[in-house]
Amino acid sequence: MKYTDTWDLDAIFPGGTKSPELQTKLHNIKEEIVEYQKLIQEWTFAEDKTADPLKAILKKRESIGKGIGQTGTFVHMWHDAYTKDEHANVVMGQVMDLSSEVENLSTAFTKKLVAISDEDWKTLLKDKVLNEVSFALNEIRDQGKRLLSEEEEKIITDLNKDGLSAWNRLYATAVSVITIPYTDKEGKTTEFSVGQAMNRMYADPDPEVRKQLFENWEAGWTKFAPIFADTLNHLDGYRITLQKAHSRENYLEEPLEYNRMSKDTLDAMWTAVSKHKQPFVEFLNQKAKILEMEKLGWQDVDAPVALGDVKPPSFTYDEACDFIIENFATFGSKLSDFAKQALENRWVEAEDRPNKRPGGYCTGLPEFEESRIFMTFTGSPNDASTLAHELGHAFHSFVMRDLPALNRNYAMNVAETASTFAENIIGNATVANVKTKEEKITLLNAKLGNAIAMFMNIHARFLFEDRFYAERSKGIVSEQQLNELMVNAQKEAYCDSLSGYHPHFWCSKLHFFIDDVPFYNFPYTFGFLFSLGIYAEFLKNPHGFEDKYIALLRDTASMKVEELAKKHLGVDLTKPTFWEDGIQIMESDVKEFIRLTDELIK
Repeated sequence: MKYTDTWDLDAIFPGGTKSPELQTKLHNIKEEIVEYQKLIQEWTFAEDKTADPLKAILKKRESIGKGIGQTGTFVHMWHDAYTKDEHANVVMGQVMDLSSEVENLSTAFTKKLVAISDEDWKTLLKDKVLNEVSFALNEIRDQGKRLLSEEEEKIITDLNKDGLSAWNRLYATAVSVITIPYTDKEGKTTEFSVGQAMNRMYADPDPEVRKQLFENWEAGWTKFAPIFADTLNHLDGYRITLQKAHSRENYLEEPLEYNRMSKDTLDAMWTAVSKHKQPFVEFLNQKAKILEMEKLGWQDVDAPVALGDVKPPSFTYDEACDFIIENFATFGSKLSDFAKQALENRWVEAEDRPNKRPGGYCTGLPEFEESRIFMTFTGSPNDASTLAHELGHAFHSFVMRDLPALNRNYAMNVAETASTFAENIIGNATVANVKTKEEKITLLNAKLGNAIAMFMNIHARFLFEDRFYAERSKGIVSEQQLNELMVNAQKEAYCDSLSGYHPHFWCSKLHFFIDDVPFYNFPYTFGFLFSLGIYAEFLKNPHGFEDKYIALLRDTASMKVEELAKKHLGVDLTKPTFWEDGIQIMESDVKEFIRLTDELIK
C-alpha cells in the first residue's frame, strides 16, 4: 500500500505558525484561564465542603491543559519539521506565557488542596468522580507539600521561561544551524543536517563512510561545545537550585518521583545489568571479527552486518509500514488496526530531507485524542524499528483515551514499556521467519543492537549524568571535565570493549538538554526490560493476551510501578531476579548470533 511520509499539519492549524486559527485558539485559552482563576479564587473549602467546586476546577483545568497541549505540540511539530522557521519561537513564547499563567494558578489550587485536613480529604474522595482520580489527586496533594509560598512559586514559574525552558530552546536553536560535511568518493561534499548525518553515520555499511562521518560529527559538536557546556551547566544548575528549594536532598529524588518508582527498584535494575554484561561484550567482539576489525569504534556499534551475498536489509517507507502492520497482527488485531489507522491518516513525519531536527518521538494532540510521530526514515532496519517503537507509544495513549485526563498522565518509564514491546514484536517475528542463516545473522545483529543501547549506551548516559550532577552541585563543570566524565562512563558501560569513544556525546544527545524531565535515560532500560517480562508472559500464553496487555497499559498512570508489576505480573521489581530474567532472553540471542557466525567466519 502507498503511505504519505509527511504530516498533515493543516489538519491541526492551517497556515503553519502564522495561522489565524492558531492565534484564535490562543486567545480562547487566555479567556479560559481567566475563568479558571475565578473558580480557584472563589473556592473556599470551609464554606462549601461539597465536591462540586473541586470538580468544576478540575474540568476547567483539563480543558485548558488540552488547549495548551494542542497548540504547544503543533508549534513543536512545525519547528522540528521546518527548523528554519524563526517565527515558531515567537509563537512558542506565547504558549509558554499561557502555560506559566496556568502553573501559577495551579500552585494556588494545590495550596488549597494541601490546606484541607486529612479527614475532610478522605470524605471528599468518596465522591465517585473524585475517587476515580484519587491516585492522581493524592499525588498532587503530596507533592504540593513541598511548595514554597504562592508568591515564591509564582516568581519561580515566571523565571522558568527564561531559565529551564530558555536553555532548552537555546540548545534547539544552536543544533538547527549545525551541519556535518561528508565528501563522497567522487569528491563531492554534502552538508548534512545533524539528523541526516546521524542516520548515515550509524547505518551505512561502508566503514570508511562511518569513520569520516564520525570524525566530522565529533568535530562539528566540538566547535559548538563551549555553548553547550554553558547551556548544560546552567540548565542543570538551575534545576539543582529548584530541587534544594523544594526540600529535595538528592538530585535523583525528582526523576524517581516523576517515574513513580523507588531507588531500590532503580538499584536492582542496574545491578542486574552490570552483572550480566559479559555476553554482550562477546557480541561486540564477535561483530568486530565479522567486520574485520580488532575492536569496534563508537560509530561501528550499530553498523549493519551482511555476510556472503546477503545485503543489509532495507525498506521503502511503504514496505516498512506494511511490514509493521502485518507483524503487529501476530500479537493482536487491536494493535495492528491502530497502526494501520495512524499510518493511513498521516500521523507520521518521516521524510528524509534537510532542515529537520534529529531523532524521533511520539507526541500527543490532546484535543484530537490522537498522537503524532516524528522521525527521519532512510530505509534501515533501525528506522523500521524506530517507527514501530513510536507506534507503540501512540497505541499506549490510544487505549487510554476514554479515561479521565488525570488517569492518563503516565510516566516515562512505563511509556517506554509499550514502545519497546512493539519493537519486540517486530524483531522476534522477523527473526522467526527468515529463510537463510545469513539473513538471520543480519536481523539478530539489528535486534541485539537495541539490547546494547539499553544495557550499555543508556547505562553510560546514566553514569555520566549521575556523576555530572554530583560535580555540578559543587560548581561549574568545564568542557574538558564533561568530556572526561563522558568517556569514563562509556568505558565503564561498554566494559572498555570499543577502540574509540564519543567525548562530546553529552553535546549531541538532546536528552541531556530536555527541560521538564531530568535523567531522561534510565526509564528506557526500565521499559525495555519490563516489556521483555511482559513479552515472556505473552509467549507462555498468547491466547487473549492482548486484552491483558491493554489492561496493564490502562493502569500505568494510576499506581506506582512496583504495584503495577505486582498486580499484572506478580513480580517484585525491587529484586534483581525479575530484571535478570529479561536480560537472559537477550542472552539467548547473543548465543545464537555467535553460534551462527562462528560457522561462517572460521
